[in-house]
Amino acid sequence: MCPVYPIEDDSREVLPMVRELFSRRPEARCLEAWELQSLLFSLGYANGLLNEGDIAAALEVARTDFDPEAGAA
Repeated sequence: MCPVYPIEDDSREVLPMVRELFSRRPEARCLEAWELQSLLFSLGYANGLLNEGDIAAALEVARTDFDPEAGAA
């Protein structure tokens, strides 16, 4: 399954990528940043491997979108 819109592999676009991935594939919500790095590339969300730090930051925000209690801890 391809993303709805093309996304450049720019760090400021990582959050929308992760949010879309989580909405389409809920099983990805439990993955770590290093696992999401290759998954985003493999599924065509990015043209190359993204910075793991950027993915980790987006991951924290995206997880609170789907589970608000996760951000309260």
